[in-house]
Amino acid sequence: MLKGFKEFVLRGNVVELAVAVVIGAAFTAVVTATVDAVINPAIGALFNAESLSTAFVIAIPTTTGGEAQLVFGAVLAAILNFLIVAAVVYFALVLPINTLKRRAEERRKAGEPAVSEDAPPTETELLAEIRDLLAAQRGQSSGS
Repeated sequence: MLKGFKEFVLRGNVVELAVAVVIGAAFTAVVTATVDAVINPAIGALFNAESLSTAFVIAIPTTTGGEAQLVFGAVLAAILNFLIVAAVVYFALVLPINTLKRRAEERRKAGEPAVSEDAPPTETELLAEIRDLLAAQRGQSSGS
């Protein structure tokens, strides 16, 4: 049971996912700071508000005599935040990886080896070599 858990935890996908989550959390702080400190004030200045979060406010009277506020600027800020994160993920991660995959596929189609010639043998090649060595050993021992 522990062996299976160890294999699961050490599997490449789990480690890569953990790294992605940590990097994503750190990057979210950068994007949020950029939106809050640069974009929101710039757009807010266009609409005479302190920031985008206080722009586009619509007050709706309530039955109790007060008012409810619809803050469309906060929604716009969240949309901008999402678009910035999506653009960075696409241009920094997805586009380069797709380019590398496409180039590897083009090399494979062109007949170039995708891996270097010095690559270690595969398990199948090693097992075939062991089989051949054992067969040769049996042939020597039976002939003696």
